[in-house]
This record gives sequence, C-alpha cells and structure tokens, in this order.
Amino acid sequence: MKEESIKLLNKAVADELSAVHQYMYFHFHCDDQGYDLLAGLFKRTAIDEMIHIEKIADRILFLKGEVELTAAEEVKKIHNVKEMLDMATKMEEESARDYNLWANECSKNADSVSKKLFEELVEDEERHFNQYDSELDNLEKFGENYLALQSMERSKNMAAGHPTE
Repeated sequence: MKEESIKLLNKAVADELSAVHQYMYFHFHCDDQGYDLLAGLFKRTAIDEMIHIEKIADRILFLKGEVELTAAEEVKKIHNVKEMLDMATKMEEESARDYNLWANECSKNADSVSKKLFEELVEDEERHFNQYDSELDNLEKFGENYLALQSMERSKNMAAGHPTE
C-alpha cells in the first residue's frame, strides 16, 4: 500500500521539478524583457513549487521511500508572454486534476496523510491557476499596453535610482 503512495508522491516530485524549471525559465525571460510583475509572479510560483517538493519529499522519506529527483518534462523554450501564461494555466490545471485523483488513490490505500498532502497541493495549484488566468485576462483586456506599462515602470524605477530586486 505505501509503495503506491510513494510512486504517486514521486510522480508529483517529477511534475513539481518540471514546473520549477519552466517557471524559472519564464521568470528569466520576463525579467529580461522588463516585465517585472510577471517575472515576479513566475519566480514566486517556482518557489512555491520548491516548497511543495520539500513537503512531498518529507512524506516519501517518512514512508521509507527514495525521493526521485528527475523532472517529468524538458523546459519549453517559450518567449511570448501569452504563450507562457497559456502554458502555466494548463500546467496548474493538470496538476490540480492529478493531485485530486492521487488524493483519492491514497485514500483507497488507507494513507490519509498523503491524501491530505495532495489536497493541500490542489489548493495551491488552483490559486496559481487563478493568478495566471487573471494575467491572461489582463493581457486580453489591455493587449500589448499591459506589457508596455510593466516595462515602462521598470525604466521609471531605474531612472529614479530604484533598480528592481
């Protein structure tokens, strides 16, 4: 029974590692383009995903399993902000769906602690989805002006002697 939980938890580690890599890639490129708000959002989400990995790894080790640190997917080299946000919403939606299913599997295997962990992860993934979905809405509403405003804000701050981060 615990072997099935360990397998599911390691699948979650692989997904979370992929998310960390992808979101940091997006962070770097948004930062390079001067989109500070989006760069910060991707960075904060990557940090959240790292915290998820730590919680999942703790559970795997408690169950006397081995933590597999292999990302599920390679980083997609996307530079277009809309495509980044589309991918991020899809990733978060898929994670929430998977974690819901895996929570149910853990419940069937009488592993209520892993079930609860997956349920907590669903909550975070749904919050991330909402953040990215809101950014997509802003981009649709305001178009390229939305991104231009972010870039202008950085220039204004730098000119005033207040560099970001």
